[in-house]
Amino acid sequence: MRFFYSFILFLMTFNACWSQSGFYFQNHKKKAVIPFQLINNLIFIPIKVNGETLTFLLDTGVEETVLFSLDDKEEVSLYQLEKIMLRGLGANEAVEAYKSSKNKFETAGFTDNEHEIYLILDQEFNFSSQVGIPVNGIIGYHFFKNHLVEIDYDHKKVIVYDQSYSKIKKRLSKTYQKDTISIENSKPYYLSTVSTTRQTRLSKMLIDTGNSDAIWLFLSETQDLALPEKNINCFLGRGFSGNVYGKRARINQFTFGNQTFSNPIGTFPDSTSVRSVNFVADRVGSLGGEVLSRFNVVFDYASNSVYSKPGNKIKAPFNFNMSGLEVQHDGLEWVAQDYQDRKTSAAVYKANFNSESHLQDNLKIKFELKPVFRIFNVRDGSTAQLAGLQNGDRILKINGKNAHYLTLEKINELLKSEDGKTIEITVDRKGVNLKYKFQLKSIL
Repeated sequence: MRFFYSFILFLMTFNACWSQSGFYFQNHKKKAVIPFQLINNLIFIPIKVNGETLTFLLDTGVEETVLFSLDDKEEVSLYQLEKIMLRGLGANEAVEAYKSSKNKFETAGFTDNEHEIYLILDQEFNFSSQVGIPVNGIIGYHFFKNHLVEIDYDHKKVIVYDQSYSKIKKRLSKTYQKDTISIENSKPYYLSTVSTTRQTRLSKMLIDTGNSDAIWLFLSETQDLALPEKNINCFLGRGFSGNVYGKRARINQFTFGNQTFSNPIGTFPDSTSVRSVNFVADRVGSLGGEVLSRFNVVFDYASNSVYSKPGNKIKAPFNFNMSGLEVQHDGLEWVAQDYQDRKTSAAVYKANFNSESHLQDNLKIKFELKPVFRIFNVRDGSTAQLAGLQNGDRILKINGKNAHYLTLEKINELLKSEDGKTIEITVDRKGVNLKYKFQLKSIL
């Protein structure tokens, strides 16, 4: 899945020269270690914005920093606001937004005192429901541009190094594969050997940490690659003008680092979904998180290099959501739970061990906020659709587990777990509880 947020700025007062913001290390440090959450192969890091901690998607596929949700925050200060208009991918009309300058960004002693932000007020741009946690924004090029940035997927840490830090350079030269990248429009591009069917070609790919899939290929940009005959129609992500669709198919192979991946899942977006994308010269597609998460990756934009070393997932199979269900986080609700007050239970038991009624007096009720999950898309012809599941169904149970105690990540893992696995699901449809049963079926 890819979340689309490339922007064209126009109409309102706008300075075409981007501000020269830049991160630096506080207190003469040489590195910063930042823990991250990994959800659907996407990286989410905490950053303090003018003193308030927000959650950002770390995305090599974007240039400017964007804020689109502050719902989970009481107050965030932003400086030097200027109203502008933004046009996004596939949008027919411009949307109102603000540009904010001179903001302080800080995480683990890695700081920028003059960071520029674009604030979008339209909640259609919020994709928190797609990942199951509050996501406030996206940060890209300005995080990477002046430093060595290591993404350790196995240990879920981003480590930023000063260019003069000699220890990392020695480690890179000894144990990592070094490859050349080009930085174009503030994004990293890599040459990969790609084979879809019988055709093989050297292909220019965006290295895109904001794309959760393995590999995207734009057939409109090349005549040398073809869509495999065995493919399925799929929901791919959410664009500014609505959902984005395309096809998935298993391709022969592609390369990254010193690894060749055979029989991976390739994604082919509809040409209409990407008609507003400004492609750099010769770009064929993107390499995303499903590939990158199999490595320890170090970006060095300054020297046009990327370093990679295989990680724990390097031999993992390439799976996909075989159910045909796309599930989203649909808010929180208060849930009542019975529990026994253990502070008083012993005394009551000793005095009344023959009386169950007194033991029940220890049962109390507490209320907790729990997640709600809802189906927002069912793939045509999928086993879930054939079983009877529909868009808008609220999920109550999956394989006997109450949905309140699951996460979106756990649900997605289950739906792509193994061919032939039986899924039993209970849903609420307009106040009526319904039970369905189907099997995961790999049709690729």
